[in-house]
Amino acid sequence: MTKTALITGASRGLGAALAEALCDTHHIIAVAKTTGALEELDDRIQARGGSATLAPMDITNDAAMATLCRGIFDRWGTLDLWLHTAIHAAPLAPADHIDPKDMAKSVACNITATSTLITYVAPLLGTAGQAVFFDDPVVAAKFFGSYGATKAAQIALAKSWQAETASIGPKVHIMTPAPMPTATRARFHPGESRAALNTPKSQADRIIATLAPSLA
Repeated sequence: MTKTALITGASRGLGAALAEALCDTHHIIAVAKTTGALEELDDRIQARGGSATLAPMDITNDAAMATLCRGIFDRWGTLDLWLHTAIHAAPLAPADHIDPKDMAKSVACNITATSTLITYVAPLLGTAGQAVFFDDPVVAAKFFGSYGATKAAQIALAKSWQAETASIGPKVHIMTPAPMPTATRARFHPGESRAALNTPKSQADRIIATLAPSLA
């Protein structure tokens, strides 16, 4: 039976690298807003002999996420793995100058959509599936108020779910990737030398290696 992996935020960076790392063993369900980037990912997956279902959707659209999860149920019945890399990276700003629109977008993507997805995905994972969330140590740094507050809330949701399902499943993981030269990091650290950073592939490989015993 084909194993399935849902990756939210799959079009680039760590999400895309995870999709490529997993496509040898899983059918990839790739969710992102950028259709062109998803199609390029699909080309790379097919070149490796893997397969993917592309879902060009906005995770803040509840109806779209409900349709996606219903489609997963109708086609496969269950889901083996969910990796949640989607994030809204609001511009840096002092806490007393945060743009209300930036905060609203951050809340919608990083908190509300995550909570909604947990509700929709949990029944698909059942007791045997696994979910992976990604922490970020910059959440308390200066000027990171909008991103940091909502990212911390996202991880708090994941930690609650992790504790609640520890003995019954699904298995919930929270991992912290090393700094990578992603578009999100470039927004936060303009002018930073990318040569010293870890590649998304190296971090995806490390994450999959950590999960490997439970993916067998």
